[in-house]
Amino acid sequence: MKHIDDPEGATPLDPDEMDGLRHKHVTRRGELDHLEQANMESGLRWMRRTRKKDLLTEGYVRELHRQLFGDVWKWAGHFRNTEKNIGVNPREIAVRLRGLLDDTRYWIEHKTYSPKEMAIRFHHRLVFIHPFPNGNGRHARVMADALLIKIFEQPPIDWAGDHELETIGLRRSEYISALRAADQEEYAPLLSFVGLKREE
Repeated sequence: MKHIDDPEGATPLDPDEMDGLRHKHVTRRGELDHLEQANMESGLRWMRRTRKKDLLTEGYVRELHRQLFGDVWKWAGHFRNTEKNIGVNPREIAVRLRGLLDDTRYWIEHKTYSPKEMAIRFHHRLVFIHPFPNGNGRHARVMADALLIKIFEQPPIDWAGDHELETIGLRRSEYISALRAADQEEYAPLLSFVGLKREE
């Protein structure tokens, strides 16, 4: 598959990353979406049945990505080594991720934020780092939900608002816009996006 039409905000893959596609017969975005969705569902089942409580490790972050995308992409679970249109320098990924995991442990221990706001902030920082060649938004949303479910025993976030977030136009545009605002330390749009108003 030489080219696919990516949705708004998606990370373009370079030719070497495209070579990592396990299903060489795939030539259309719809076919790829179908494969990835099936893999995502399998990964979500894995996330829900694992008993591991310490999710805040590099190993868990990488394994979750592999479970979500490993049936489709050979590089799933491996940090990217190329520059993208978003994300930190590839050489900084491990250090920045370690910082995020340490910060999140602090937030949890000191109850810095409500569980849902903590999950939102974690999600944004993970997307900002952009550890993997692709699938970062989906992975970060599942990772945030895993924190809510397994640490706080709370329901996951309704990210899509009853829509397909990967395809729906207006809802996805609002999501991308809210992430970009959070890049500037303005979290209100992202919190509002998931129906959370921060207490002043």
